Amino acid sequence: MTTASFTELDDDLVRSMSIGAVFSDFGGMIHSIDFHRKDDLLVTSSGDDSVRLYDIANAKLLKTTSNKKHGTDRICFTHHPSSVICSSKYNLESTGESLQYLSMYDNRCLRYFKGHKQRVVSLCMSPINDSFMSGSLDHSVRIWDLRVNACQGILRLRGRPAIAYDQQGLVFAVAMEGGAIKLFDSRSYDKGPFDTFLVGGDTAEVCDIKFSNDGKSMLLTTTNNNIYVLDAYGGDKRCGFSLEPSPGTPIEATFTQDGKYLVAGSGSGTMQAWSIEMKNEVACWTSHIGVPSCLKWAPHKAMFAAASSVLTFWIPNNDSKLNNGGTDAEAGP
Repeated sequence: MTTASFTELDDDLVRSMSIGAVFSDFGGMIHSIDFHRKDDLLVTSSGDDSVRLYDIANAKLLKTTSNKKHGTDRICFTHHPSSVICSSKYNLESTGESLQYLSMYDNRCLRYFKGHKQRVVSLCMSPINDSFMSGSLDHSVRIWDLRVNACQGILRLRGRPAIAYDQQGLVFAVAMEGGAIKLFDSRSYDKGPFDTFLVGGDTAEVCDIKFSNDGKSMLLTTTNNNIYVLDAYGGDKRCGFSLEPSPGTPIEATFTQDGKYLVAGSGSGTMQAWSIEMKNEVACWTSHIGVPSCLKWAPHKAMFAAASSVLTFWIPNNDSKLNNGGTDAEAGP
């Protein structure tokens, strides 16, 4: 399915975002969500050990699979629209099968990746090849290739890692406690980082890092609900915001696809949007789902997904369609 480009964002359009679809039949908290880079698809993993695939253009659940043996935790798409990588929740110490390469098409595990002995907390796929990375509470980042079982490389770190590739797949970032961000050349990471940034004044663990689509900015979220936007080239802090605490529920923040706005959940059950250039709040919405633990903006649409134990799709309320000429979004089951 070809993904339609969307209207350029402005303050009024961002402010108009509202819920266009709701999916509330999960049997537990949603741990992780991911949009496919090219197709109109979203995948979720949740506490009921299910992996679910959605058509975002038509707000429709396409497929549900269950994994009771290993459970489901972090999840991301591969390049194939029906294949995902999912981290395991159970039996990590006994089996070592910390990651699963799953086919949603025929509900089959294509490969297990063994290595991490503790929970994987960060997972990302290279945008250009079959490489992917996982960061674990065992204080390591592992680099893998979908085509082989063996780990391709290991980075030993201090504390909980958060990882991200830039949109060209040439650079990846590793963030860790104390506000340190290390940048690696993905083709020669064994030579060590080529640059290191320090976010001064915040010693909390980092729970998430993202690059903007244009590669100019990085987004850092900490476990004490501080979020920072950094210049991706020099590491300078462009802006930062503190959100209401959410004990036991890490929040997620996201760039809009043009990199101009930042959206984040909060412990108060609200979601806020800020203009990165103007450093001002543009919108504040009630989430209607409590504290949203997962939040991502779609790569090619004026749309974002927010999730707790309920999944919601948000679209501009002055246009009830997810893309020009698309199908009206309807509430899910």
